[in-house]
Amino acid sequence: MSDIAYLNGEFLLLDQARVPVLDRGFIFGDGIYEVIPAYSRRPFRLPEHLRRLQRSLDAIRLANPMTGAEWTRLIHDLIARHAGEDQSVYLQVTRGVAKRDHAFPGRETMPTVFMMSNPLVTPSREMVEAGATAVTATDFRWLRCDIKVTSLLANCLLRQHAADAGADEVVMFRDGYLTEGSSSNVFAVKTGVLLAPPKNHLVLPGITYDVVLELAALRKVPVEVREVTESEVRGADELWLTSSSKEVLAITRLDGKPVGSGRPGPVFKTVHQAFQEFKRKIMRQAA
Repeated sequence: MSDIAYLNGEFLLLDQARVPVLDRGFIFGDGIYEVIPAYSRRPFRLPEHLRRLQRSLDAIRLANPMTGAEWTRLIHDLIARHAGEDQSVYLQVTRGVAKRDHAFPGRETMPTVFMMSNPLVTPSREMVEAGATAVTATDFRWLRCDIKVTSLLANCLLRQHAADAGADEVVMFRDGYLTEGSSSNVFAVKTGVLLAPPKNHLVLPGITYDVVLELAALRKVPVEVREVTESEVRGADELWLTSSSKEVLAITRLDGKPVGSGRPGPVFKTVHQAFQEFKRKIMRQAA
């Protein structure tokens, strides 16, 4: 089966899923979401994703409609209803349907829960070997980028800025410091040291970000988690993107100029190899 979605307690065909126009997710973007990659039908870092889901719900003062065990069962059930071995599970929780009013509705309003799964498309071998291109932009998003909210218009505008320039992603700065990409975390490498912006209200706490830091430590790569200046980014030997779909991907051109040698660098190759080995371990365990 394919194109099966989950909506408010029911599995149905994706094109048959319907949400009322007064749903606050539609009217206000009042909701949160998660994207969970699954390798060989096994959700990647599911407990960490569910903890981030809970953190986002807490931040917007929305009660979690399910327990961790219920989310886990539903996610596995949705994956089983699709043919692909590697999938990308999208889940979204909004505050539900209520009369249009900026203030939150009463407790009687039930959250809307939606889930779907798509094939997980990761960077091709050619892209990994050549690297991605990026352009820079001022980060003009709101001040709670640590919450994974559905209201992503600013991110869409920034991603379109990259698309208009023929680039794969945008690298953003706020007040002279690196924040992230439109849908990815960004790392820099200088003289062999991996530089990572700290988790704060201006950066989404990426699950792959955490994995990269863990793998870097295992491979004895020096790491500094701190504010990274724009000049450090522009003068970096290596730049990387990380996300659930991009995994670990080098940026080899920034604003039309080569990053370092213009090819994926040695620290990237070390961590990328470690990530792929980590994936293969998960796949073997799922077999």
